[in-house]
Amino acid sequence: MSEVKDSVSMNDTKMQPITLTDGAIRQLQRIRQDQEIPADHGLRVGVKGGGCSGFSYVLGFDLQKENDDVFQIGGLTVFMEKAHAIYLLGIEIDWVDGLNNRGFSFNNPNAKDTCGCGTSFSA
Repeated sequence: MSEVKDSVSMNDTKMQPITLTDGAIRQLQRIRQDQEIPADHGLRVGVKGGGCSGFSYVLGFDLQKENDDVFQIGGLTVFMEKAHAIYLLGIEIDWVDGLNNRGFSFNNPNAKDTCGCGTSFSA
């Protein structure tokens, strides 16, 4: 019985705390393939102290940890520490590939202030 419950909660996308755009998903899948990331690694989205505005974003492939919530977004398994949800709820992660900027961008409705490079924020 718990097997079904776990499966349902992992695949329930109604409560996704974050959004990954199609461009971000394509780039993350490309990175997974190019760097030969093992299948048991998921995408870790989080925050850490530091950066010019107080917090900086964490985005990378990692193994699941005990305090993680697990989500399925666009075919990717996403790990996020439960405590980070307060900072990341509603964030949209995109891949920008333009003339002046290339990389992941973070549109965070919880950020009170962001730095010029867009990789750190204050809440």
